[in-house]
Amino acid sequence: MTMIRIIMHGCNGKMGQVISALAAVDTETEIVAGIDAFDDGHNPYPVFRDIRKCGVEADCLIDFSVATAMDNLLDFCADKGLPCVLCTTGLSVEQLEKVKVTSGKVAVLKSANMSLGINLLLHLVKKAAGVLAPAGFDMEIVEKHHNLKVDAPSGTALALADSINEVFDGGYTYVYDRSVRRASRPEKEIGISAIRGGTIVGEHDVLFAGTDEVVTFSHTAYSKAVFGRGALQAAKFLAGKEPGMYDMGDVVREIL
Repeated sequence: MTMIRIIMHGCNGKMGQVISALAAVDTETEIVAGIDAFDDGHNPYPVFRDIRKCGVEADCLIDFSVATAMDNLLDFCADKGLPCVLCTTGLSVEQLEKVKVTSGKVAVLKSANMSLGINLLLHLVKKAAGVLAPAGFDMEIVEKHHNLKVDAPSGTALALADSINEVFDGGYTYVYDRSVRRASRPEKEIGISAIRGGTIVGEHDVLFAGTDEVVTFSHTAYSKAVFGRGALQAAKFLAGKEPGMYDMGDVVREIL
């Protein structure tokens, strides 16, 4: 059995520690190095504060960090030919373009959410939208996360909206705040609302509201482990892949 050697970018963050613990009991993966701005020496692998100083050989990198670290990360992976699983959200338009450029040099898997359930949900809401929207149903997305999450709406909420909008060739606009508008709801919009509070790991509801009936698709994450397991599965999938852009849908299809 081949052991997949992983560099954990953002290793001392909450998700970095979750993934490190999961990899420690996974017979197919090993964290061989970590990257983090802060380190107290408690990890069983070497940690580098500057990614450019890391010379440890690896098969894949998993990123759960912050958007400000993305540019150095992408340069590092391109220079090393190191496939990378990008889980950080809130990237700028310029950074997203750089991700695409980097994928021409090395395999890049980017997903707004690493859970298997969410990626199945992306498929289900697309099917539902194709049936319900033409029948006059309005579409709304509500997402809830803990009070420490800095970006809103969540990347997953946007991915759900994009999945729906693909059905209609991008014909729907996204609305995040209706407080400044004094008018009834237009037909071609998807409302996206964000709630921040407490220790909510992650909840996403997609509502299809029609005349006298509402259809709701819901996903609730009860721990960060669901995202960590998905990230490790993605790393196993991506190691050795040719340059290009991949997503969790590719991972799910390979598993199925």
